Amino acid sequence: MKPALSVVFLTTLIGAGQGLFLALFTQQSYALFDLLPHQQASFYGWGSLLALLFTISGLVASFFHLGRPERAWRAAAQWRTSWLSREVIVLPAFMGILFLYAAAHLGGFDPVLVVLPSGLNIHATIALGILGTLLAFALFLCTGMIYACLRFLQEWHTPLTVVNFILLGGSSGFILATLYAALFSPTQVGFLGGWASIITVLALLVRSASLWRNARLRPKSTMQTAIGIKHPRIVQKAQGAMGGSFNTREFFHGKSESFVSRIKAFFLIFVFAVPLLILAFNFSNASVALLCVAFFAQYAGLLAERWYFFAEAKHPQNLYYQGKS
Repeated sequence: MKPALSVVFLTTLIGAGQGLFLALFTQQSYALFDLLPHQQASFYGWGSLLALLFTISGLVASFFHLGRPERAWRAAAQWRTSWLSREVIVLPAFMGILFLYAAAHLGGFDPVLVVLPSGLNIHATIALGILGTLLAFALFLCTGMIYACLRFLQEWHTPLTVVNFILLGGSSGFILATLYAALFSPTQVGFLGGWASIITVLALLVRSASLWRNARLRPKSTMQTAIGIKHPRIVQKAQGAMGGSFNTREFFHGKSESFVSRIKAFFLIFVFAVPLLILAFNFSNASVALLCVAFFAQYAGLLAERWYFFAEAKHPQNLYYQGKS
């Protein structure tokens, strides 16, 4: 498949925003049960606004993928059958809760909503955080299922696709949260960095499993079934047109196998190896500069990983357009 850069930026930016919010609410949840020190409301407020900024940036990137942006609202019409429509509905809902979560913290509006039998007070920001967490995971599910539901693309049609979206978004978000904590609450670097390391290791295991699986896939179709001819030996000499076509532009990435292999090596190093090494060092010595390197190096790797994700998928129509004149 041909990777669309707008979708590459959309999924990586929104994933980082979702992961950052989940990291902030994880810290607040631990603090609710006195397992971690309570942070000032501004820590959660400004952090969630940063997460909102990432999601808005991803949303802006998505408009470059639309032929008629003014009709984008119609994408929500098929929510009963389309995962894309569901994503279009869940994304603004998540952004709205993210804004309310930030506004409640920064505006000091955090009344007690429920008192549990144990005497634990459930404040408004906790309720918003729970709702935001559910929407964040729903958004991960919708985004992943847009690709995982496509049976004819074997590389995507697996539960590993959804899990990869969750773990890679969580990894980038928790690393960003670790950097954010190093700037505004250094005592939380160890906690957030520890979770970032765990999620990144899990992401490495699951992404490696998907690479291993996809490398062993065999096409269900052949040249014979693609063109309806049963001859045992078929060789395509020309595409059948003087130049390119919509099919060859949209379903071929146009890069060599060696280029694709280099992209895979690049993202394995920068998404996993580099941030894990930096996080291991920062357990005992929190460095804002190194954590900046960890986040931006990983984000560059995530762009490459998402490009590879799209390029790796082999559309069945490519069996027909094997040669281009």
